[in-house]
Amino acid sequence: MVLGRGGIAVSLNETPRSSRLHIAIFGRRNAGKSSIINAITKQETAVVSAVKGTTTDPVYKSMELLPIGPVVLIDTAGLDDEGELGELRKKKTLEVLNKTDLALLVVDAAEGVTEFDREIAELVRGKAIPAIGVLNKTDLLAADANAAEDRAASELGMKTVAVSAKEERRIAELKKALVAAVPDEEDKFRIVGDLLSPGDLVVLVVPIDKAAPKGRLILPQQQTIRDILESDAIAVVTKEYELRETLESLGRKPKLVITDSQVFLKVAADTPKDVPLTSFSILFARHKGDLEEMVRGARAIDRLQDGDKVLIAESCTHHQQPDDIGKVKIPRWIRQATGKQIQFDFANGMKFPDNVGDYALIIHCGGCMMNRRQMLWRVEQAVEAGVPIVNYGVAIAYVQGILERAISPFPLARFAWEEGARA
Repeated sequence: MVLGRGGIAVSLNETPRSSRLHIAIFGRRNAGKSSIINAITKQETAVVSAVKGTTTDPVYKSMELLPIGPVVLIDTAGLDDEGELGELRKKKTLEVLNKTDLALLVVDAAEGVTEFDREIAELVRGKAIPAIGVLNKTDLLAADANAAEDRAASELGMKTVAVSAKEERRIAELKKALVAAVPDEEDKFRIVGDLLSPGDLVVLVVPIDKAAPKGRLILPQQQTIRDILESDAIAVVTKEYELRETLESLGRKPKLVITDSQVFLKVAADTPKDVPLTSFSILFARHKGDLEEMVRGARAIDRLQDGDKVLIAESCTHHQQPDDIGKVKIPRWIRQATGKQIQFDFANGMKFPDNVGDYALIIHCGGCMMNRRQMLWRVEQAVEAGVPIVNYGVAIAYVQGILERAISPFPLARFAWEEGARA
């Protein structure tokens, strides 16, 4: 057992990519996207070449960009790439929009705003992504750069800064515009802290089994502990078989018990009924996605029929264990709960299937490897296709009959649940 307000060490030395601001750079081939990245970061982050199409697949670079903080810069292929391969590259570029928190649209000043530029500007606006136009290569302009900047801003429909990456001209102004455009979403980094007051006790139940990474805790556990400590609360970490003894030794009732969803039943049995209980996965359904939508989706489990297809989606790729949570345990629990012969399909990594409408239900992981915008996009895809979506923690709590207790700390989720019962 580990007890302390600041005494637990977690082996995570860098901000994970999923918690970084995602800044994506779009534009035509040879507009200077890679040069803009290098000018902003003051280092050779991206490959620069006079040959069109040097950047093929999107390139991700995690770094600190002051004064913004931890970011991921995404250098994308040109939107005017040609041929069959070019279309594939363009598709990958547009997929980046689903995880973009802030977009830079780079325009070649010598060429002016083109139809390709207007197309991406319209897509960015349609997704409500904060964006800045960058009129690059002003060193090649014979005309007044200020007038060109105003004209580009009008055509793109967004604030635009005229720069020369080659001569490092007005890069400081571009960085100021970047800082001003950063979306104010500080609450998205709160996992559990909004439920706590200074000095509160929180007990975290962390199984240590073959699937647990050696020498460290998994990312949702690390991030939850950090959030508790930043809230000046006290984190108590224990294993499931030591929970009862841990609770008895505390001397006072904890504000909350948070468990790994795989041991929900045992933890629910050992946690007094007057102590709120939830799981890391349910916390992340709220933190990264839409907990209310996932709670509504849980009722679809009872409606599954023989032959229905269920998609199990994970945002990471990991070595499968003999009793893997996504590929083995959840399918087994769903089949046991419904008594139906159900077909399970699996999607791993950052690729989400285009045919989500073929499924009767989507069961998603906690999404700790994705940023919030990407997870919300996946939820949106399911809702638009009329397919219920849940995540691991919600689905497990539902089939084990303890979902109402597991969502008790969240009033909006409780309302969504009760609303579903009346429907």
